[in-house]
Amino acid sequence: MKTQTTMEPTLRVPDSLIPVLHELQRLEPIFHAAHQNATPQQFEAVVAPEFWEIGASGRNYSRAFALSVLAERQQTPTEAAWQTSDFHAAEVAPQTYLLTYTLVQPGQHAPRTTRRMTLWQRRDGAFKALFHQGTVVVDSAA
Repeated sequence: MKTQTTMEPTLRVPDSLIPVLHELQRLEPIFHAAHQNATPQQFEAVVAPEFWEIGASGRNYSRAFALSVLAERQQTPTEAAWQTSDFHAAEVAPQTYLLTYTLVQPGQHAPRTTRRMTLWQRRDGAFKALFHQGTVVVDSAA
């Protein structure tokens, strides 16, 4: 008899990490230019100097480039709401956390769904983003 294997993992946030999850969910919109908290000032405050990211395109981006894109998008904010869901947090090293979630962005022809992850580290009592990545979901139904 063949056993059914599920593709998607079952993710559970330990009770001890729920406060961390909530704090990181509150900080995460700095990467979403459509969010009112996504300001260059907020980005500067919570993004580590060594930050870099891999965009949904697969390209590597520096902290300075990510900040310039955010500042540019703030000049013409979109009215469309970006939707986030499926947040999960895991401690991957002392005071270092992996936050993952799904982002759906409205588009002209169809919404774009991406899986997102940010590596956060608590430094001197405050969280700093070290790394961010977005991966396009090819089959949005998956």
